[in-house]
Amino acid sequence: MKKSVVDDAFSSYLIEKAFFEGKIEMPCIAKPESIIIPEALIPFSQRRSTTTYSEFVHFYEYDEKFASVMSSTNKFLDELRRFKGVISPDCSLYTDMPLVVQMANTYLNRAVGAFFQSQGLYVIPNIRWGDERSYSPQCEKFAFLGVEKNSIVSIGTYGCIRGKENKRRFQKGLEAMLIELSPRVVVVYGAMPKDVFADYLNYADFHRFNDWISDKKGNYVRRIIADQQYFDF
Repeated sequence: MKKSVVDDAFSSYLIEKAFFEGKIEMPCIAKPESIIIPEALIPFSQRRSTTTYSEFVHFYEYDEKFASVMSSTNKFLDELRRFKGVISPDCSLYTDMPLVVQMANTYLNRAVGAFFQSQGLYVIPNIRWGDERSYSPQCEKFAFLGVEKNSIVSIGTYGCIRGKENKRRFQKGLEAMLIELSPRVVVVYGAMPKDVFADYLNYADFHRFNDWISDKKGNYVRRIIADQQYFDF
């Protein structure tokens, strides 16, 4: 087959069926008909270690570990269809990134998630904010664009809440997200320290999962739902 003269590095097929939101036209991950709360999560890089395929696949790991998904998304469809669902990619949004990079990585999160959804996968939107500009009205609150209100979302705390300043930044973005999206369910990958989450537990139904690094011995798949188990002191 002759190679196209135009190299579609844009991967336009990802958004062929997408709807868009906002002036910057963020691809949308649609609200599911019914909310499915994961019973287990598994990192994309560990997807072949499962024997049950009962997990949701997540991307809360170094970007390089799922770079192949971002560059050749359609090649992984058959493999990912075997699982209960996926959480849209967690492309890094560091606070020292230029704003345009934060926007671009949010776009990739939504574009890949929207594509998975268009191909029949159950997709939970991952919400990742960078610095305060990423959820400011001046920048269209782009960290929250492309996600419907009153549904299910996922967030990751692993590596994001070390130290007082990181906790403050995370908490501020968390509050903004809860107010903007009013989610019914929030999946949390990683710790839920009391000094970050305690004031917000009545905003949504939180479901926490231990991170893969901290718990590799079977208890990882347990969904933590008891109130007294939410917090890591």
